Amino acid sequence: MTSQDKLNYRIAKGLHVCVGLDSDINKIPKFLLNENDPVYEFNKRIFESTYDVACAYKINLAFYERDGKKGIESLQKTLEIFPDDVLIIGDAKRGDIGNTSQMYAEALFDHLKFDASTLHPYMGFDSVEPFLNYKNKLNFILALTSNPGNSDFEKLKLEDGTYLYKRIITKVHEWNKFSNCGIVFGATNSDELKENINLINNLPVLLPGVGAQGGSFEDIVSVFQSANQNNFIINISRALIFADNSTKFDVECRKKLIAYNNLI
Repeated sequence: MTSQDKLNYRIAKGLHVCVGLDSDINKIPKFLLNENDPVYEFNKRIFESTYDVACAYKINLAFYERDGKKGIESLQKTLEIFPDDVLIIGDAKRGDIGNTSQMYAEALFDHLKFDASTLHPYMGFDSVEPFLNYKNKLNFILALTSNPGNSDFEKLKLEDGTYLYKRIITKVHEWNKFSNCGIVFGATNSDELKENINLINNLPVLLPGVGAQGGSFEDIVSVFQSANQNNFIINISRALIFADNSTKFDVECRKKLIAYNNLI
């Protein structure tokens, strides 16, 4: 299956919630600290409890890289858990000059075997091209992010009066010759999402920011449903995986995920 096939398969089941595995060892249930690899055991139980009701999984590499070799080992073991019919997003927000970007792409797609990446576009096409040349992978390019600082650059107006993030969306359409581009659009920007839903058109949209960052799940779903568009993934991390810190944390995570699914 291509990465787009994996996404389509889950969306066809009515699943739109991506589980963000921002697995901070300082926040996982204390009883897991007795395990040889607490983060891996945490991830494994989260996955096993949510596999049939999740659209995708997003792994933020920072939460693994911070622990050096041990963290990378936890990441690699975690990646071995997933079967071939679920989309796994490597959230690393890469984007550098061509040769460096090629190395990043090979690391994410060839070595770690992620199905999708997150990229920033600010160094231009050549900085994302090595990722886009993997025709069977997906690449979610930052357009308008969920953090308060998005106004520093993303909401700047250009000479023609267009916001920078809108220009990025237009560029992503131009770059999408292999139909393997999507965008990241923060769920904290529901008004801007509504205003630009036609510009986004059929691009897959990854929406972080629901839960701890304050984005409204219901508002985001309403925008897509009103536009009769279905190609979206709402990522939820802390509000799902740290919903409970008891021995039943995985059961509670599943319950909360199902509750989100029922709102769609």
